[in-house]
Amino acid sequence: MTDAKPGQPRKLSTRLKRAGIIILAVGILAAGIVYWLGTRNNELNNDPSMQGFARAEQRQMGQLYGNSGEMIDDWTDDLKQPGIQAVLILIVSGLAAAGCFYFARLVSVDEELPEP
Repeated sequence: MTDAKPGQPRKLSTRLKRAGIIILAVGILAAGIVYWLGTRNNELNNDPSMQGFARAEQRQMGQLYGNSGEMIDDWTDDLKQPGIQAVLILIVSGLAAAGCFYFARLVSVDEELPEP
């Protein structure tokens, strides 16, 4: 037997839904800010004088670490892009919000079940 009061599951469900909405809103806002600030930043990736350096760096990475090292280096370079960062923020906040909504639904369904 649980010591749950009559309105507790409904309050918990409401709190979880609010938390999910807040997480989703903050995630969207943070992704927008990260993307906006990242695209305004001047990077050296567009500098033509850096082309030779990148080629030499990639060759050295391949010699020292092999194909897996090149792949990891490419992934870390991709993670520095503001678009990728914004998408990852959206995915993580979406998953967290979906978890909150899922557990809020579980609590509300549990409340509706009759006790034996």
